[in-house]
Amino acid sequence: MHKKNLFTTIIMVLIVAVIMAGCGKSNDGASSGNDKAASKEEKNSGEVNLYTSRHYDVDDQIFADFTKETGIKVNVIKGKEDELIERLSREGKATKGDLFFTSDAGRLHWAKEKDLLQSVESETLNKNIPENLADKDKQWYGLTKRARVIVYSKDKVDPSELSTYEALTEDKWKGKVLIRSSENIYNQSLVSSFISLNGKEEAKNWAEGIVKNMARDPQGGDRDQAKGIVAGEGDVAIMNSYYFGQMLNSEDPEEVKVAKQLSVFFPNQETTGTHINISGIGVTKYAKNKENAIKLMEYLSSADVQKVFAEANYEYPVNKEVEPSELLKSWGEFKEQDLNLSELGENNADAVKILNEVSWK
Repeated sequence: MHKKNLFTTIIMVLIVAVIMAGCGKSNDGASSGNDKAASKEEKNSGEVNLYTSRHYDVDDQIFADFTKETGIKVNVIKGKEDELIERLSREGKATKGDLFFTSDAGRLHWAKEKDLLQSVESETLNKNIPENLADKDKQWYGLTKRARVIVYSKDKVDPSELSTYEALTEDKWKGKVLIRSSENIYNQSLVSSFISLNGKEEAKNWAEGIVKNMARDPQGGDRDQAKGIVAGEGDVAIMNSYYFGQMLNSEDPEEVKVAKQLSVFFPNQETTGTHINISGIGVTKYAKNKENAIKLMEYLSSADVQKVFAEANYEYPVNKEVEPSELLKSWGEFKEQDLNLSELGENNADAVKILNEVSWK
């Protein structure tokens, strides 16, 4: 009887041990499942909604890389600049937009003036982006840079004839200057820079002189000004540097043919410097994903991403750790205007008034 009880006890102990081992495995499995779930949740870190007027394939690839690296999904809503500003204004607190990404400091200032953006504090952004390329109140930051240069015919113009924006108002250039309309924000910002550097009266004198020397009424975009030179309509044009870079590397052989007959000149190297502007980004006032929005801004300002911007779109990097593309370096270094780009927006109303007063179409 004693042996039987001992045997029964041993069997019961073994059964309990097996059950406990099974429970242990079950708990371990649950723990493993929870770890996987936690890992997945950490990787799936939410989303950020970006309103952008930029339409470049390289931007889409950069956003995809950001998602792969952080787990934050970037929902891209594209549209024209003014339409996106109006949309943000109309949506108000109900907006899903977390970021506004567009070209020209003037447009970013419009968004700020309409109370559509908010200030951002980020040591990373302050380190990566020069102070003059960001809003004074940190409501937007520049991410890519371009120069507004003089493009000229290699056959008709000797670069020794070129010097400053102001010199293009001289009689020798009468009927030879091609430039976009006064409605174009790039020209408005150019005049705004002259207001800051030279005063309203000198800015108006310049605009008046350019109208006098126009080869034809303004029409088309920057590329059209370059094409106008080759078509014999004028000898020089004022256009953004990245457009010229895009033409030289275009899939359209006609654009390449046009660009190869032209060259770039950086004006005002002995005086106030060449006008620059930016594509920039800001967090919307009612952003629902502010933390993710700042993470994306910081990512876009990083050296690795700045290099991609520079190589793919012929824009100058804002991050000083990054060199321009080989093409841009081949054009040489240049002196930039010394002013905070916030002033381009602050002077916009006066610039538009001047352009209207001189009948710049």
